[in-house]
Amino acid sequence: MDREELRKYDRLEECVAFHGHICPGLVIGYRASKLGMEKLNEVRAEDEELVAIVENDACFVDAVQVLTGCTFGKGNLIYKDYGKMAMTLASRRTGKGFRIILKERSFRSSDHKEHFELIHKVINDQATDEEKRRFWKLHEERSRRLLETKTEELFDVKESDIELPPKARIFPSEPCAVCGEATMKTKMVEVEGRLICKACLEASK
Repeated sequence: MDREELRKYDRLEECVAFHGHICPGLVIGYRASKLGMEKLNEVRAEDEELVAIVENDACFVDAVQVLTGCTFGKGNLIYKDYGKMAMTLASRRTGKGFRIILKERSFRSSDHKEHFELIHKVINDQATDEEKRRFWKLHEERSRRLLETKTEELFDVKESDIELPPKARIFPSEPCAVCGEATMKTKMVEVEGRLICKACLEASK
């Protein structure tokens, strides 16, 4: 998709620039984030006004960060390793939240067999130049279809009554007794009277 086509969709170009390319996962995250913001009647978070809980660590999440302003750095992007194309977006202002999940029939691998086969070949560096060109063509075509699909056909939406996490806090750092690297004190473990970082603790097992 060229820039002119991307600009038809509000802020999609920013998501593509951040992620690096257009792809189905990014588009799903884009659509889910837009829907969540509309349901909450909120704008992009400058600080921690919104909280996003994402259930995958794939392309989807990059669009969430760009559109909602929820990021790991601000502490208002929470990752749960469920492997689902889903997110919960909540507002600290109203206490309201919505869980948005992709409908199963919207992303069936069996409906896009060639695309999924080529994804594995590209990832494993087994694709020929012709297969790579075909892959990117299918990637773009599928992304475009997802952009054009009606919202109600893509997602299930439920109100969420999640307990919002506390706002991010900053704590002083101290040197690890093993490696000497500065580490946030609250993230260290006391072993025989010494404060040790988790990396050193794991390495000792």
